[in-house]
Amino acid sequence: MICVCGVNCDECLRLNDGCTGCDALEGKVFWTQHICTDICPVYKCVKEKGYQNCGDCSQIPCELWVSLKDPSLSEEEHQKSIQGRLLVLKKLR
Repeated sequence: MICVCGVNCDECLRLNDGCTGCDALEGKVFWTQHICTDICPVYKCVKEKGYQNCGDCSQIPCELWVSLKDPSLSEEEHQKSIQGRLLVLKKLR
């Protein structure tokens, strides 16, 4: 399953902890507690705009994508992850 931002949920270790993916959780994913919010800002943006995923938006990768960096990733790894998610979303079109 692919999240609205292009992340492949099947590759996340949290699925084994009972996570059902961002769509099923309506954006209330485990990591949002670390940024002091209840809902993933990217998920919220997509739903507010009425899009199916970020691939429907002409502004990707937007500032949200750039600012929501996993702290365990280097800047190079973060940029690589953005490019990978863009490819995933392009394939969904």
